Amino acid sequence: MEWVADERELKDAGAEALGGGRIGFRIRGWEIESRKGHILNSSSLRLWEEKLQTSHFPEMVFGESFLVLKHVNSGVKIHFNAFDALSGWKQDALPPVEVPAAAKWKFRCNPTDQVILDYDYTFTTPYCGSVDIEKSSEPGRGSPEESACDPQWEDCQEKIDLAALSSKEQILFYDEIILYEDELSDNGVSLLTVKVRVMPTGWFLLLRFWLRVDGVLMRLRDTRMHCTFKENSEPIILRECCWREVAFKTLGSKGYPTESAAYSDPGVISGRLPIIKHKTQKLITGKIL
Repeated sequence: MEWVADERELKDAGAEALGGGRIGFRIRGWEIESRKGHILNSSSLRLWEEKLQTSHFPEMVFGESFLVLKHVNSGVKIHFNAFDALSGWKQDALPPVEVPAAAKWKFRCNPTDQVILDYDYTFTTPYCGSVDIEKSSEPGRGSPEESACDPQWEDCQEKIDLAALSSKEQILFYDEIILYEDELSDNGVSLLTVKVRVMPTGWFLLLRFWLRVDGVLMRLRDTRMHCTFKENSEPIILRECCWREVAFKTLGSKGYPTESAAYSDPGVISGRLPIIKHKTQKLITGKIL
């Protein structure tokens, strides 16, 4: 559920609502917008099948939902959507998670069908967000030549100061958007969401892929981004990607519960999942924003 500060609070922070039925606002040179759309209908799903060359999709795909953070003058746009996330899933093509024989039948639409799971039905994605340059012909927004350099993520030693972000700073805007979800035929959950909050000093977001295959394994792939608003200089945009994974039997060997009900909130139990990949990067735009 989105939350936006009142008009006076936005004005005091130098922000203004987007208006025109759009959810979000402008602040310190950024336009931040979110949208929650309906689940893909059959005609849209057929179009996605053609584009992605697959007939496999999560039970609920919110194809019109998105989060966009755009720096107006430079055209640098950071955005999150289900199509790009599923493109990453398709390209990654992980092997399907093996499940016990009894549970495997539950993934079949008809128990009499001899269905072989030859694709990643968990829809695990390596997606960490999309970044590009949105060219503008408006005066004062820079020429296409000035914006021709694609932004790149480069590894860095700097880290997001999560302790500072936990301080009680005024929140001007908050929203959580579901991009896709699947209950794995009542055998767990596969969920991709993005949350954003904007403060007077900057914005922070969390893209989270959460997978629990009951009795088998759990995956948590978190992407955090943080931008501090800067005056007359290039803003520092950091991205931290952390992938965690553990098998239920491993949890049991360490004395942790193995009942699925004990693992409904990934934010609470993330510390029990070993880190298998971690990196921090900085967005390099090649120009002053």
